[in-house]
Amino acid sequence: MRTLWILLGSLGGLAGTYLLHLGEGYRFPWLLIAVATLASLFGLAWGLLGAAAAWGLEGLLPGGHPGYAAPVLLAAVLLADFGGKELRRAYQRQRETAAQLTLLVAALEELSGLTSQEAILRALPGLLGRYDQGHVAVWQPQPGGLRLVWVEGLDDQPPLWVPDSGVMGRCVREGRAVYVPDVRQDSTYIAAPQRGLRSELALPLKERGQVVAVLNLERSRPFGRHELEGLERFARAVSLQLSQLSERAELQFLNQLSASLDSASTPSGVAERALALLAQALGVDQGRLWMQQGSRMVAVAGFGGVDEAEEIPYGQGLVWQVYATGRPIYAQNYGDVPQALPRFREAIGGVVVHPVLLPNQERPRLVLSLYQGSPRRWRESEQDLLAAACRTLGLALEGVLAAQQRDVLISLAREAVEIPAEAVYERLLRAAVHMVPGAEAGSLVVREGSRFCYKALLGYEEGLRGQSFSEAEELRWYAGAADDWRRGEPRILSRLSTDFTRLKGEALGAAGRVEEIAANLALPVAHRGEVLAVLYLDNLHDPAAFGEDSLYAARFFAAPIAALLHGVRYRELLEQAATTDPLTGLANRRAFDQRLEEEFGRAERYGQPLSLLVMDLSGFKQVNDRLGHAKGDEALVEVARVLRANQRDGDTLFRWGGDEFAALLPHTELSGAVKAAQRYAESIRRICLEGLALGVNIGVATYPGDADDPEALLREADERMYRAKRCGVSVLEA
Repeated sequence: MRTLWILLGSLGGLAGTYLLHLGEGYRFPWLLIAVATLASLFGLAWGLLGAAAAWGLEGLLPGGHPGYAAPVLLAAVLLADFGGKELRRAYQRQRETAAQLTLLVAALEELSGLTSQEAILRALPGLLGRYDQGHVAVWQPQPGGLRLVWVEGLDDQPPLWVPDSGVMGRCVREGRAVYVPDVRQDSTYIAAPQRGLRSELALPLKERGQVVAVLNLERSRPFGRHELEGLERFARAVSLQLSQLSERAELQFLNQLSASLDSASTPSGVAERALALLAQALGVDQGRLWMQQGSRMVAVAGFGGVDEAEEIPYGQGLVWQVYATGRPIYAQNYGDVPQALPRFREAIGGVVVHPVLLPNQERPRLVLSLYQGSPRRWRESEQDLLAAACRTLGLALEGVLAAQQRDVLISLAREAVEIPAEAVYERLLRAAVHMVPGAEAGSLVVREGSRFCYKALLGYEEGLRGQSFSEAEELRWYAGAADDWRRGEPRILSRLSTDFTRLKGEALGAAGRVEEIAANLALPVAHRGEVLAVLYLDNLHDPAAFGEDSLYAARFFAAPIAALLHGVRYRELLEQAATTDPLTGLANRRAFDQRLEEEFGRAERYGQPLSLLVMDLSGFKQVNDRLGHAKGDEALVEVARVLRANQRDGDTLFRWGGDEFAALLPHTELSGAVKAAQRYAESIRRICLEGLALGVNIGVATYPGDADDPEALLREADERMYRAKRCGVSVLEA
């Protein structure tokens, strides 16, 4: 603009000299200034044209040409053109910069009103097309190529997908702008449908540092250096907006997720809400939340139809791999993953399997899996969102699972007042196996006097039930300090460092499955310094199944279980007083009726034999009549003593009243029961009080051979006892 004013001023000066008749000496300098200014402003051609015009004008005016006019004008034109080149370049750069600044400001103002990544990417081609940027398209990276989002400036429809071997693929891989001034010289160029395109510029559009799209511009003329700089600045500004939009969307999603999960009260309810929101946010087709329960991954909740499995066996698939490593797996195509389950290789494309950690967990007991039918490239922003969502989900599940554990214990405490002690033990064990992370099997041994007896089993043969061991043996199996044992401190053993077979195998036998145990957690249930019971929890597959979270859950159970077992024990003492013969200490007739029903039901349920012995003393009336009732009572006590001395583990002895006794023999065939009866008879025949000997008649009956119900079994044994009495024998088998 200043140069233009100089030109106008010089022409004005020339006109002034002519009008004021200042003479020939004043005209030529003004012409010289005008010609030089013209050459500087518009270039050599315009300068030469101006010099010719000035020469002609000077010839028409009075005084003619000075002799030096022509060479001076030519020199002025050449010098002005040389000096004005830089001015013209600066002016051109200023124009380009102003145009690009206008483009940038207008584009950002328009893009700022858009609220999604898809809307921004679709708007870009049309926006740049308004400013004569040629053919403009936006592409999104996909596995193996790029997908067309939107295009402007092409007469023919372009392909919807192109391989990533071209300029745009290089832009994605390198994460920077790629400019090809002459596409004819680039062997990787993928030709557009429209002819005459010469230059290609691929600009990366990033979201949190990752290329999520490519802004591709093609036109017939090369891009100038300042155009390139301006367009790269524009791409960086769009990338910043995409990143800010992604961060806002993630924050809004997490707020929505937290609000939704707060009102859920069950693990499945929490999982269903989280999966629904994640499916909407990430656009996936299927999803599951898995919970590790022993050797299985069990589906807590899910959606979608391909993976209908409700559980996954130990070690199979990506879910167990994430459990083992604690690291998420993102795969563009499920079929390419070596650990993929064969039946789903063709049905699933993109997949993510992510751990959901709870506090105090070293390994994830909860795993989230999301699937898509087609291959998918997982963006870093999506990975960040999913990681934050899993943390939020873990916190929500922690509270719900803790409340569930409290509810289970409250329910157990309420039921313990009404149901038999054996049922309390069974339910307590099942609750512990379900609630303690890593457990898949277990047993509960309860103190009975100085010994500990197996009262509840899960995952083990019934042959263990009723077996008893001393406290010293239990302490050896605990394999910890005696003080920890009395305090009720849980401990963990693994087959990686412990030989379970040497520690416990011989005592338990095959029923204990000791060779299969991979990890064991023992919880002594202590009350006021006395161990009331020991809860053993086992995993038969994973040596590292138990961790700090398992110990935390066991400690959570310890105090309520101790109070519960103390109450059960107190109730058992009361019941024992009501079901115990005060003279002999054996169980009475009331206890017999109850125990017969229980043992018969167990024998029916597990298909095991049950034998019953009915005993009637002979010679007892003579002792009573001749020696008195005190001696008679002494005789009954001695009978009870010798019966106990010959009692087998698992057998139960009863005194019905008077001189009648009975015995229940679980897991015993008829032949074994007869042998036991003969031992009992032999021991009673050895009893002699002041020359008076005792004898016994015993009737033996066995389920299932002799009876189909408890009453029939009792009748058959009683009848055989009377037949033995009539036949004058101690034991009558049939």
